[in-house]
Amino acid sequence: MKRVVMMGPPGAGKGTQGALLALALGVNRYSTGEILREARAAGSKLGLEAKSFMDAGELVPDEVMLGIIDEALASPEASPGYVLDGFPRTVAQADGLNAMLERAGRPLDAVILLEVADDELVRRLSGRSLVDGRADDAPETVLRRLAVYAEETEPVVEWYRGTAVPVLSIDGSGSIETVQSSIQGQLGV
Repeated sequence: MKRVVMMGPPGAGKGTQGALLALALGVNRYSTGEILREARAAGSKLGLEAKSFMDAGELVPDEVMLGIIDEALASPEASPGYVLDGFPRTVAQADGLNAMLERAGRPLDAVILLEVADDELVRRLSGRSLVDGRADDAPETVLRRLAVYAEETEPVVEWYRGTAVPVLSIDGSGSIETVQSSIQGQLGV
């Protein structure tokens, strides 16, 4: 299992667990934010297009995001596999990613769904705002982010459950080590 998508609500630990899993698998981890920053910095056509939306405070459209992800996953660094973190976020993105990977003959091996109770997520993220001064992690903002996740991203999980890609639900409330052990155990790593 070398092509994996990490999913879960804000604060579930996707970045941390994705980085550890990528290390264990010997592949790269790609986060949406990092990919967008790299595409902008490289000055690619799609990167500049994404920059124009981001600078205007708008979401980057699905077609642009899919193009940027396609470029990243077509790179030699991605050929042994990858862990995607933060993408896809919508059903349209999941459908587009699936079609793109099927055309390339490299379908996803699994979707890892980190599940953590809302009260634990609020505790984790609110604590992060105190340490890092992150305004997007204030308790009221966290609740809004969780509502957006439920509205926009949870349907992606259901969409994947209707495909051949296994969706592996992992309890993300334990220690970093415990959660990673569960992920690797479910993947047979």
